[in-house]
Amino acid sequence: MKRPFYYGWIIVGVALVSMAFWIGIRSSFSVFYVYLLEEFRWGRGETAGAQSLALIVYTILAPFAGGLIDRFGPRRVIVPGVFLLGTGLVLSAGVRDLTQLYLIYGLLVGGGITAISITAYSAILAHWFERKRGVASGLASSGMGIGTFLFVPLSQYLISVGGWRWAFVILGLLSVSVLIPLNAFFLRHKPQDLGLYPDGAKGAAGIEDPGTREVQAGRPDVDWTLIRALRVGRFWALMAFAFLAIVAIFIVLVHNVRFMVDQGLDKKTATFAFAMVGIISSAFRIFWGWLSDRTSREVAYSLGALCIFLGACSLLSLEFFGQRAFVYPFVVLFGMGWGATAPLFMAVAADLFQGRQFGAIYGLLEAIIGIGGALGAWIGGFIFDATQSYAGAFLLAASVSLLSILFVWLAAPRKYATLRAKAAS
Repeated sequence: MKRPFYYGWIIVGVALVSMAFWIGIRSSFSVFYVYLLEEFRWGRGETAGAQSLALIVYTILAPFAGGLIDRFGPRRVIVPGVFLLGTGLVLSAGVRDLTQLYLIYGLLVGGGITAISITAYSAILAHWFERKRGVASGLASSGMGIGTFLFVPLSQYLISVGGWRWAFVILGLLSVSVLIPLNAFFLRHKPQDLGLYPDGAKGAAGIEDPGTREVQAGRPDVDWTLIRALRVGRFWALMAFAFLAIVAIFIVLVHNVRFMVDQGLDKKTATFAFAMVGIISSAFRIFWGWLSDRTSREVAYSLGALCIFLGACSLLSLEFFGQRAFVYPFVVLFGMGWGATAPLFMAVAADLFQGRQFGAIYGLLEAIIGIGGALGAWIGGFIFDATQSYAGAFLLAASVSLLSILFVWLAAPRKYATLRAKAAS
């Protein structure tokens, strides 16, 4: 039976919802963080360490998750992972000391959430789209911003009604009840599983772009494996670009709510501001993906990184001048800049290294991103504990966001696009 539209867009929808849960749950730790500090009086650095541990676990598991998806297909990996995530969230409600927080949230939640991360869906979407890869990646990753917009205020509401323990239980049950049926019934690995071709193209030509192998690495007959990619300098430029970007992002993500409360905003206002960052980032994930398809990945990311820089500078200005008006440019600019990260990570990696082991390759990229996220989450708290100020942390975020621009240009996905266009013609 002929479908009224390309099934790849259903895959994008599944990825959007799943990644909304992924980043929504991860981002909501900023809300739980405030209440954990108040109840247990732990240090900020050691409490944020639970999020860092979850990111380290994600870092270790991401390459394996991508490789398992390459080998066994996505449903056999994602569905058990969602069950582990839900179990971890429910058990987090019983945390009584820092060790339990690290073991349950850091290990169980950190492990389970890997299954619904960008690693899993990048390994799938790379097969479904080529010419529309940027906009498909942008649409799918827009779920990350939507997740922040929904889950951050939802977590705040649940905590205000029943406490943070009850909120963990609700989030765990919601994850299982929505994500398991969604992924079990609708997710497919490749368009060929349904007799389709990438981008909905007609005919055998859609199975593989005739220029793909020649373009990737700039020479013919390259079939990208993880080992081959590790030997290419462009791969390490890709790693550095993503690592530096995510350090900047996580310094701000984990600590912005606490910082705004420190500056005199009430908790609900600070939480709402953070939620607006998420929704703005959703719209701009689509925009940056679309722009990268029409200009270049480098140009789109450079503009986005400049927004990250300006957003971090807005927080610095809030600390130095004490004017709450600086919250507004922070929300808009950081939301815009955050929106450039995920779709460009996905699109640049797939442009350069799509092949039979792309899941493993992207999984390693996500491992590096996980290290950067863990470092950013921890170092923000460490700098505050050492100086009693977030100024140094936000200055670091601003600096590394600018440095990341250099490395996306060194990775040079624009050369791939140029050669591919010549091959197509």
